[in-house]
Amino acid sequence: QVQLVESGGGLVQAGDSLRLSCAASGRTFSSYAMGWFRQAPGKEREFIAGISGSGGSTYYADSVNGRFTISRDNAKNTVYLQVNSLKPEDTAVYFCAAGLTHIRRVLTTSQSYDYWGQGTQVTVSS
Repeated sequence: QVQLVESGGGLVQAGDSLRLSCAASGRTFSSYAMGWFRQAPGKEREFIAGISGSGGSTYYADSVNGRFTISRDNAKNTVYLQVNSLKPEDTAVYFCAAGLTHIRRVLTTSQSYDYWGQGTQVTVSS
């Protein structure tokens, strides 16, 4: 069982930056690919970034590529999402997720993930 707790969200202005964190419980954190998703009001949850267990591979949705950066620190059991140049359309609840898979594999679909956090709200004002 893995428990995930996100933090770092908040109310910001367009153009600002945030760093979201997701702390995971357990002793086998590197066995899990990690991902970030978001869900805006009235919309489906969408994948935005994923990272392999080793941290050597990443993948981004086109909508955030170049503005968002995913990283992980396996010694701290934590995955991060650096979000830059925020836009009002980035307003959403951001979720992290963990999926047990090969250490070099990145997972990009919600069905691939086994555990989810409760989410952290990011609101971007114009």
